[in-house]
Amino acid sequence: MRVYLSIDDTDIAGAPMGTGRLARMFTELLPEDHRLWGVLRHQQLVAEGIPYTSQNSSACIVLDVPNGASRPDLNPLLETAVEHVQRHASQGSDPGVCLATEADDMGPLIAFGTACTTERKTQAEAIQAAGHVTLLGLGGTNDGIIGAAAAVGLTAFGWCGRFIEFNGLRQFGDTVTVSDLEASGIRVLSMDRNATVPAPGDAVHTRGWLRPQLWSGGPVLPVKNDGPGVWTTAHTKNKKKPH
Repeated sequence: MRVYLSIDDTDIAGAPMGTGRLARMFTELLPEDHRLWGVLRHQQLVAEGIPYTSQNSSACIVLDVPNGASRPDLNPLLETAVEHVQRHASQGSDPGVCLATEADDMGPLIAFGTACTTERKTQAEAIQAAGHVTLLGLGGTNDGIIGAAAAVGLTAFGWCGRFIEFNGLRQFGDTVTVSDLEASGIRVLSMDRNATVPAPGDAVHTRGWLRPQLWSGGPVLPVKNDGPGVWTTAHTKNKKKPH
């Protein structure tokens, strides 16, 4: 069974660790029978009146959990996640956690998540969208439940966000072949006007930052042609701007 565990608002300005890193650290605490599929970063609206640290992003950890013929017991996973967030969240932050499965009614959360990319949303709206899905505020104003709920919805939506962890993506070097990327489960897609198909032996220059996007429910790396048999990732890393 696919499980979505998201967190938000775990840091403050100047904190040594952001929400994305905290989420990736949590993957080291997973039970042996919980298989990590990926960790995604999701962007919410950045606008005047919306509190955020640097970019107003949240993170969603996606797992495959054995369940046999019934729903798995996710309480131990939730307890470990809550303890992890409480231990590592910055003093003065407003963390929230959301835990859902593919068996839950994801429609309201998907609608809420997509709306969070263009509209200001409230805790009450997050709670209403979550319904019976687990949504917990863990301190401060508890505003983190907004981004946590949104991250689950956006991941289930399957058409936005970028992977910050997927099948060892951080272990690839500055140059990698198309075939190696696709063997790892990352599809390579040309963003050029003519939309030609990158060949298996073509080289992809990652510029030291390989972050596929979530398209059609899976990781896709947009690239631009840089000459015969050579491609470059379409996006590069931006420097954080403190809010």
